[in-house]
Parts: sequence; structure tokens; C-alpha cells
Amino acid sequence: MNITLAQLEYIVSVDTYRHFVTAAEKCFVTQPTLSMQIKKLEDVLGVVVFDRNKQPIVPTEAGAAIIAQARKVINDARKIDDIIMNFKEQVSGTLRLGIIPTLAPYALPYFVGRFINKHPNVKLEVKELMTHQILDALRRDTIDLGLLVTPLSGKEWVEIPLFYEEFKLYVNEKHKLIGKNKVDIEEIDTEELWLLAEGHCFRNQVINLCPSNTNVGKHSNFQYESGSLETLKKIVDTEGGSTLLPDLATTDIRRHHPERLKPIGSIHPFREVSLIHNKNFAKTKLLDLLINTIKTTIPNRMLQMEQGEIIEWEK
Repeated sequence: MNITLAQLEYIVSVDTYRHFVTAAEKCFVTQPTLSMQIKKLEDVLGVVVFDRNKQPIVPTEAGAAIIAQARKVINDARKIDDIIMNFKEQVSGTLRLGIIPTLAPYALPYFVGRFINKHPNVKLEVKELMTHQILDALRRDTIDLGLLVTPLSGKEWVEIPLFYEEFKLYVNEKHKLIGKNKVDIEEIDTEELWLLAEGHCFRNQVINLCPSNTNVGKHSNFQYESGSLETLKKIVDTEGGSTLLPDLATTDIRRHHPERLKPIGSIHPFREVSLIHNKNFAKTKLLDLLINTIKTTIPNRMLQMEQGEIIEWEK
């Protein structure tokens, strides 16, 4: 059976982009060449890999199983280059990172510039993705690492904790808690909390943190859920109420309105931020460099959690 690595890359690309023209562009070949090679592969295997009558194109049942194995073969082949790179003095290669939206605008400015300036031969590709998208991208080998909130359920991933963000309550300037230095979780009016939209792990953590979480964010006459922590801050400023924020998202508030930021004294809730990767990950040298860069640029107060509680989000 004569199957080439290029043919496997072509079917994986079509499965990823669900479009022959786009897949060909990503593989740097013409669309007729890609289509011809996939047809040759189907003839050799004796099965149809893609249902071409559907739009977007989808794999057949047999095709899906073949593509899953093709991803493993390609991933193993790429590891040869990664392994060789680990033994070279000069650091080079590509590192593909997925990062969740509640981290991206706050964490990236700390370490990206330092990393790319210190390692000019490394190409760092960053995508902002939701947690479930990061996990899917890792399974499909379209990213190498995820920077997100842990712990995760299951044993599919290797988790490397990096730092810990404490939750703080951000209140309107006329809020009833404005005069307090810290608040207990029981003092927070959960119905007036502004929340992120469903799908964000920080939303789940906020709900899990609240003692009675059935009415969290249930405002009486105005319902709003955001995909951005910055938007939640603006809503608190203009509409009143409060919202919970992770530490990195409070930098500007600490500088300009520290009186509106309240520690939660009874629990000291935190979220754990980690890099995760597949168990067969091979770019260990690049990983070590990224870990070192993040840990030397993130504020020291976040590197350890001396007291407090990590709030889970997968309940």
C-alpha cells in the first residue's frame, strides 16, 4: 500500500478547513493537485474519505477514522524535527499557542515582547480561543499549547501551573460596599453581579463561588452578558452593580480607582493559570523557554498562592 505523508497532510487540511481550495492554499499546492492526490489515496484505500455532495465538505464515517489516524502519523513525523531541535544550541522553530479571552489582553503584553525579542528565530503564533476550542485545537494538532484555567477534568492533558490570580470585586462609585476595605462573599448581592457570557470558564467560577448561585446575574430589568471583562467594567461604571475580576484585569483600576476594588476576605478565591499540552508533546526546549519568560514577567505576587482557595469551573 503506497501512501505518502503529503496525501495524509492533504486530507487533514481538507478536514480542518472543510474546503478544497482553502486546504490547497494552506498546503501550498494547487486545488487540482490536492484533489488528484486525495482521489489517489481513496483509490489505494478502497474507500471514500470525503462526502463531496455536502457543503461544507465532511468526512465519511470511514474517512473520519482515517483522518484521525493521519493526524497521529503527521504529528509523530513532525516530532522528528522537534526532537532534533532540542539537541541544537540555536533555538528555532514555531510555537503555536491558544489563549482564553479573559487572559489574552492582560497576560500577553507581559511576556510576548520579551519572548520574541529574546528568541528571534522562534515564530510564536497566538490564537485567542475559548477553552473548549483550545482543547479541540490540541486534539486536532492545530496548536501546540494552551494557556488557560485549570484544573481540567480527565487525564488527557499535561498541566503546568504557572501563576494564580485572586478574584476581586469591582463596584460602582456609589455602591453600598464602596466604603469597605474588604468584603465577605455573603455580603455580595449576587443578583446585581454582571457576568460573562456562557462558555467562559470565569463565568462558571463566579457562579460556583456564590453561596446561592441560582440567581447570579439576574438583574431585574436589564439583562446583559458580555464576552469581555472590559465591557463588564464599563457596565458597572454606567449602570451600577458590581462584577468579579481576576487580578491581571485590575491593573488600571489599581492605579486610578483602588477604592472600588474589594478583596474577598472570607475565602480569598483564586484561579489557577496553566500551560497545557498533549502527552506526546515534543517541543520541550521551546516550552521551557516560554515557561521561564512567563514566570519572570508576570507579577511576583501571582507566582504562589500562600492562602486562599482555587475555584473550580467545571462543576
